[in-house]
Amino acid sequence: MDELGVVARQMGRTAAQLALAWVLSRGHDVVPIPGTKRRTCLEESVAAVDVSLTAADLTRIEKAVSEGLVAGERYPPALQAQAGR
Repeated sequence: MDELGVVARQMGRTAAQLALAWVLSRGHDVVPIPGTKRRTCLEESVAAVDVSLTAADLTRIEKAVSEGLVAGERYPPALQAQAGR
């Protein structure tokens, strides 16, 4: 399991909930926009507003998802060719 998943499991949450809670912790001018096709996933995402993160939690999350881990293009090449049309 990935490190964020480990942290989430230890906190009794899902990785998606921690990710959304982290975004919510960035300030009142930052709004996460989760996408989903299923009601259960929507309910899981909404539950992220109830996640209270301490400074120690934020540090653990940020260590679990290092900058080097998040890399690459936003879209695969076939979709990128269609972007901006």
